[in-house]
Amino acid sequence: MTATPDAVRAFRERLGLPGLVDVHTHFMPERVLAKVWDYFDAAGPLTGVAWPITYRHEEARRVELLREFGVRAFTSMLYPHKPQMAAWLNSWSASFAARTPDCLHTATFFPEQGAADYVRQAVESGARVFKAHLQVGGYDPNDALLEQVWGLLAEAGIPVVVHCGSGPVPGKHTGPGPVAALLARHPRLALIVAHMGMPEYGDFLDLAERYPRVHLDTTMAFTDFSAQFATFPPSGLGRLADLGDRILLGTDFPNIPYPYEHQLDSLGRLGLGDAWLRAVCHDNGARLFALDPTGPPARPDGPGAG
Repeated sequence: MTATPDAVRAFRERLGLPGLVDVHTHFMPERVLAKVWDYFDAAGPLTGVAWPITYRHEEARRVELLREFGVRAFTSMLYPHKPQMAAWLNSWSASFAARTPDCLHTATFFPEQGAADYVRQAVESGARVFKAHLQVGGYDPNDALLEQVWGLLAEAGIPVVVHCGSGPVPGKHTGPGPVAALLARHPRLALIVAHMGMPEYGDFLDLAERYPRVHLDTTMAFTDFSAQFATFPPSGLGRLADLGDRILLGTDFPNIPYPYEHQLDSLGRLGLGDAWLRAVCHDNGARLFALDPTGPPARPDGPGAG
């Protein structure tokens, strides 16, 4: 069963939200996405569990669904798993953002010669958010080949969504240690820790408490599916409430094994209140990305600055 627009609309209307801001959705070249889906279908070693794709639709239909759900801004999270791939992905995502005004122009990178050059080019062409996937990419964020990249993004104030937690399966460079070392050198980085850093929730909450520009996205956290391998500890709920201005809605659409509204319902059942839900599901993302209150995503000169 897939989510109905009515179910998501009821959630938004109950909270009085003008829409949702989903910082963790995936759009990428079709042949790349097909390979990603094949990997999930095979329950590959980086997933470890059966993972049926709920929204296995062609691109136009996936965009249409997000609009039907009332998602007023979303991302095209994409990531390389080898050198000489990131610049090509960035070219595709720039084109996707140009034809999809409610998509926040997304870009990515890999530790390789020339990374700073194509990241600078993406920033100059209007990229609003970057994606780094330490698990799939298999790289250390502290690789010397990325030092200029991180400095550039910290200076520009552009958020970077980083899959750095060790869930669902640990990688060579996942966990809080590499990210803590990165932030020690670049404390002004606007990092968004994907999946709340599962399963090392507490360690990544520590980093968010220490660094005021670190955010966490809710992608797959708190859901029944993730509870199989990474249950969020009830003792952390007070910290979630205290960091309520830096928790962002993320879903992993379309690559989720349950309906879209299950992520929203999972947030609601935390019991942190309607004001917290409004902030997480819309207001925090709208502020971070300086969204126009009534229209599609604005494109200021300094995306995400401040």
